[in-house]
Amino acid sequence: VQLQASGGGLVLPGGSLRLSCAASGLTFSSGVLGWFRQAPGKEREFVAAIRWSSRSTHYADSVKGRFAISRDGAKNTVYLQMNSLEIEDTAVYYCATSSRNLIVSQIREEYEYNTWGQGTQVTVSS
Repeated sequence: VQLQASGGGLVLPGGSLRLSCAASGLTFSSGVLGWFRQAPGKEREFVAAIRWSSRSTHYADSVKGRFAISRDGAKNTVYLQMNSLEIEDTAVYYCATSSRNLIVSQIREEYEYNTWGQGTQVTVSS
């Protein structure tokens, strides 16, 4: 089972990026797919999550209203649309899956996720 995160890059403040997380060896049919990020010198933090079956979503307060998580069943891929990017959003972004059967807003700790992608760098800079 592998998760492949992509779509990172360099963007100006106020710009947008869309990250993708594609699965191989695993078909998303249930569970939760989450995005985390880790900025230099900081701990990895929760960004957003989506329950595959219900499409229920949950966001960190710092990205609410700016980021949107979605999924495409046909492509077995989850997306993170990031708008109005700020310098503070600069980080390596990781996707991960969780099989915990809780409401999605309760699944936001690293230990609750068991398969991780390799990360994609997002740099917001002028």
